[in-house]
Amino acid sequence: MKARKVRLKNVRRPIIILVAAILIAYLLCLPKDLFKGTSYSTVIEDRNGELLGARIAADAQWRFPPSDNVPEKFKAAIIEFEDRWFPYHPGVNPVSIVRAAIGNIKAGKVTSGGSTITMQVIRISRGKERTLWQKIIESVLATRLELRYSKRKILALYASHAPFGGNVVGLEAASWRYFGRPPEELSWGEAATLAVLPNAPADIHPGKNRERLLEKRNRLLRDLHKRGKLDDLDLELALDEPLPIEPVALPKDARHLVEYYTKSSRGQRVRTTIDIHLQRQVQEVTDQWNDEFSITGINDLAAVVIDVRTGEVLAYVGNADPDRKRPGSDVDIARSPRSTGSILKPILYCSLLQDGEILPNTLLPDVPVNLNGFSPQNFNREFAGAVPASEALARSLNVPSVHMLRRFGVPKFLDILRKAGLTTLTKSASHYGLSLILGGGEATLLDITSMYSKMSASYQATSRETTRKGDRLNGFPLTDKCALWHTFEALKEVNRPDEMDWRLVGSLKKVAWKTGTSYGFRDAWAVGVTSDYAVGVWAGNAQGQGVPGLTGARTAGPVMFDIFNMLPVKEEENAYAAGGWFKEPAPGEYIQMEVCHVSGHLAGPSCERIDTLMLPQKAVRTEPCPYHKTLDGIKTFILPPSMEWYYRQHHPEYDPYIPANKEDYAPMEFIYPEGGAIIYIPRQLDGSIAGVTFNLAHRSPDCTVFWHLDNEYMGQTRFIHQMRLTPAPGRHSVTVVDDAGNSHSVGFTIAENKTGYLE
Repeated sequence: MKARKVRLKNVRRPIIILVAAILIAYLLCLPKDLFKGTSYSTVIEDRNGELLGARIAADAQWRFPPSDNVPEKFKAAIIEFEDRWFPYHPGVNPVSIVRAAIGNIKAGKVTSGGSTITMQVIRISRGKERTLWQKIIESVLATRLELRYSKRKILALYASHAPFGGNVVGLEAASWRYFGRPPEELSWGEAATLAVLPNAPADIHPGKNRERLLEKRNRLLRDLHKRGKLDDLDLELALDEPLPIEPVALPKDARHLVEYYTKSSRGQRVRTTIDIHLQRQVQEVTDQWNDEFSITGINDLAAVVIDVRTGEVLAYVGNADPDRKRPGSDVDIARSPRSTGSILKPILYCSLLQDGEILPNTLLPDVPVNLNGFSPQNFNREFAGAVPASEALARSLNVPSVHMLRRFGVPKFLDILRKAGLTTLTKSASHYGLSLILGGGEATLLDITSMYSKMSASYQATSRETTRKGDRLNGFPLTDKCALWHTFEALKEVNRPDEMDWRLVGSLKKVAWKTGTSYGFRDAWAVGVTSDYAVGVWAGNAQGQGVPGLTGARTAGPVMFDIFNMLPVKEEENAYAAGGWFKEPAPGEYIQMEVCHVSGHLAGPSCERIDTLMLPQKAVRTEPCPYHKTLDGIKTFILPPSMEWYYRQHHPEYDPYIPANKEDYAPMEFIYPEGGAIIYIPRQLDGSIAGVTFNLAHRSPDCTVFWHLDNEYMGQTRFIHQMRLTPAPGRHSVTVVDDAGNSHSVGFTIAENKTGYLE
């Protein structure tokens, strides 16, 4: 008895081990990822899942990334046609296998394999030859797959990887390629057509054996009708549907954005924030303007629309009308660094307001200046002498902007631009210099538009939102509500390209906007912002050639306003915005102070016209009005001679009091050079030295001025006080004396190199 128990134990142990081994092998026989290594098309969708565009897979197949969604019409059709007992069997249907075997014997050849949908998923994933042995393996793996996944998941795997003829794989790709719509929108006739294709995709598809395809489709439709899936009317309509004639072109919206994601997310499905309906409207606008601009040699146009509240890109045109093949049409301008022109001036203006360096209407010098060889000019080549800061911004005057940047500091401004989101400014502050504010740096349209949108969002945000880690405004440097509000108010005064005043036409939207034109007329910018949206537009040539007359106001500006006019005003309001525009800052977010009406500075004791303004918190740091003085007991407004010379030409009412005590009255001032300037004298093409033109402003232009270089008499001037001199390298001084005995001097240094002058 004991020996018998030992024998049973010895027999039972191997059996248990064998069964355990088989069970383990069965559990491990199915790969974790059935379709590992399969290449997929890159599929880019809008915010709601609408297809923007797609790119073919690496193996030249149209195979969209797997989806778990199988529409009910296709589900009913494919189960009826391929595997009627799919919802019930464990992966293998013995009845189907026996039926197929009997049919094959009677026919004398293989006419049916009896495979279930689950077995077909296994076969497609393995890619093995169709033999009896492989069929057995597929049957085992199919039962294992049924234990791993739900029926819904298995059907989704089949729909995503089944062949549909030609180089089309998967239901979604087939639906778009054959019918130009997503699977969810297929009719019964279309769903039935696709359901019969995987059965013999090489022999029957829309481009081959169409009669047999139509016959199979109609037979399936009638079977569905018999089972109550279709009513009589549905059947009649479905039978009348024609078969597709040829593959349909996939959507081509936001083409450059699709290319961008194809490079960064190849083979993936990417859900973007694009609104396809707005995208198509913006594309239509840019294409129409691009056709018009191309006549004048302006071949490329880009536009971006951003939702201020979320920071999401709603529309993205990297370059207009890419179908109009031309050099540069494939360039994604929206992400290409381009010279910024004047588009950064609002950031500088807001930064100076926030730091208390200026007030909204502080008078800024607008006189000729030469800073170590850098001599900026206004676009109209004129000078106003002195101009309010807000007007300088609205008119995009270059010289006052350079003075503002010089006051603020290039390193500090560069740091603000980087924190604001400009990713392309990678050089040092000394590399850019003061030209940074006039286009000396490069930025992308996407970054610029995003920066403007953050200004609007920052104005509307709470303090918690601007400091919350992970928030897009965290670290954004422009946070003072009052400074931002004054910036928007100044920018809404920019003259519109249609010359229409929004204040006179109630239907026109208020937009804070700025244009920019780069040196050589190569880049034209227009960026605008409301409380809801930021819109950026760039016009020019992708290859960089300039076009005479290419300016932001004439080209990019009209496009930007056309886009704004199609954007709906959001209904929701908040403490800072309503109806698409900005409310005034709330009490506690500003200080009220008295400001000189004429100079824009804090009011001084000699100022007569006083305004009370909302000002940023740091406005107390600014200086009181330096131009209103009490001379001989009389209050007067008097500018420095260099500013007065040009200011008087535009302001005939300017009539300062001339004091009896000349010590309180500077009669003349050097416009160029400034005291302590380092001057580089270039050589002419023939090697000669051109010299330096010294420029003097005198309050009495009809007087005579005598010039001396290092105490050596050089000549005299009258009316226009300019003198060309050629000092040797080193330190010098020029002294001028007028016929009334007044004198003025300036010291400077002529830079030296190996040849004595800068080449």
